[in-house]
Amino acid sequence: MHYSKVKSAVLSGFDVLEVDVEADLNTRSVRQDLEIVGLGDTAIKESKKRVISAIKNSGFEMPHGYITVNLAPGDVKKEGTLLDLPIAISILMAAGKIEIRGEWLLIGELGLDGTIRRVDGALPIMISKKGKAVIPRENIPEVSLTRGEGIYAADNLRTAVSIISGEREFKEISFKDFKIEAKYDLDFSEVRGQEIAKRALEIAASGFHNVLMKGPPGSGKTMLARRFPTILPEMTFDEILESTKIYSIAGLLDGKPITSRPFRTPHHSASLASIVGGGNNAKPGEVTLAHNGVIFMDELPEFRRDVLEALRQPLEDGIITVSRIKETHTYPARFILIASQNPCACGWFGVEDGVHHCTCTIPQIERYNKKISGPIEDRIDIFIDVPKVDYDKYTSMKPSESSSKIRERVMEAAEIQMKRAGKLNGKMNALEVTKFCKLGPKEEEFFKNAAKKLGLTARTMEKILKVSRTIADLSKSEKIEISHIAEAMQYRKRAFSI
Repeated sequence: MHYSKVKSAVLSGFDVLEVDVEADLNTRSVRQDLEIVGLGDTAIKESKKRVISAIKNSGFEMPHGYITVNLAPGDVKKEGTLLDLPIAISILMAAGKIEIRGEWLLIGELGLDGTIRRVDGALPIMISKKGKAVIPRENIPEVSLTRGEGIYAADNLRTAVSIISGEREFKEISFKDFKIEAKYDLDFSEVRGQEIAKRALEIAASGFHNVLMKGPPGSGKTMLARRFPTILPEMTFDEILESTKIYSIAGLLDGKPITSRPFRTPHHSASLASIVGGGNNAKPGEVTLAHNGVIFMDELPEFRRDVLEALRQPLEDGIITVSRIKETHTYPARFILIASQNPCACGWFGVEDGVHHCTCTIPQIERYNKKISGPIEDRIDIFIDVPKVDYDKYTSMKPSESSSKIRERVMEAAEIQMKRAGKLNGKMNALEVTKFCKLGPKEEEFFKNAAKKLGLTARTMEKILKVSRTIADLSKSEKIEISHIAEAMQYRKRAFSI
């Protein structure tokens, strides 16, 4: 027999593509070579040298003749090094060196000495697999989330051959339950003053609302943002699985599941591809890496206009679609946006402490504040002013409330929302807002008058109702009251004035 076929898989965006690795050995050919076809990238083309050395250094003899390896389907681009192992196995099978018992799915990168190294994307591949599989031993921690059966781990090519050929008995991976425990080095008790900002962030955490903080340098915006994940509800198992899949695909997993909510802080000089995803390999961007967590964009007006406008889709739909010449990928991107900005370019407009003075002209202040477009502002639920902290509050010895205390209230409010709608308020669509954010006659009249006076758009009115519902949930109130609506309106953007 000079033909063989084994199963493997590669990633295509966020999806798993099953690949048949076929090998054909022509022993009559004068030419001694290995050729890999099937639209593989540079890493796959380079696997030729890795595979040949791994086979020789694992105690096998490289077959003589012309070997053709085909990666089917041949019209889909394949990327990564995870096909090294199945290519080597298919060559040994075609040469009659080994026989497989049953059907196996194989993934793994080979070292020149035959060792099997970890690969990106092992978790999503194992979730979609059928039957038995062999993976690199280093991928066990992330794959443990699958609770799957029939998964075996190998350290080297020789061990992988022993497993699939049944030379000796191997035990499949036994997965242990792990404790979902998020650990943080920061705490809200470290923040002096800024009670209004803390209250707003508590509301945002309870209902999954986007926030824009505005204040002078040194007022504590970044400090507040970095502590925001410490008051978010703990991740559910499904969220852990989803986030770990994303980091596995992106190659950013350190070997352990993602059990703390992601917190991403892209610099304002970041490119469009780094934020939304894409590039040569169409990898997930910052908005996808922040899925189920937070993305903090400091100095929001300093980000490029195309980057800010690209946030429209993920902020509205919770997904991001990345289009390239030959392919289009859709990634999950449901996150809480925490953004900050100064009141002007120099940062001191509106600060009256007798020391700092704004050096910006009126046109410069207006131009700076108009860098964030109306459609983006419409997608932000809560606007808060973060004033400069005075000496008395900074030196106050009065202990501030800890993150754990705030998180208790957040989780109680989140539980109310999940029981009512199956999702947090910030994730509700228009129909769900109509259903779950009903107002009484007095509240309806108050809201109507305020909407007319302030000239609110439909999206802004929807945002106010969602925030009002969250404030009511924090108050454990079944109905939305006028006080809840009034507080929600206080978190809308103020009219610019000089």
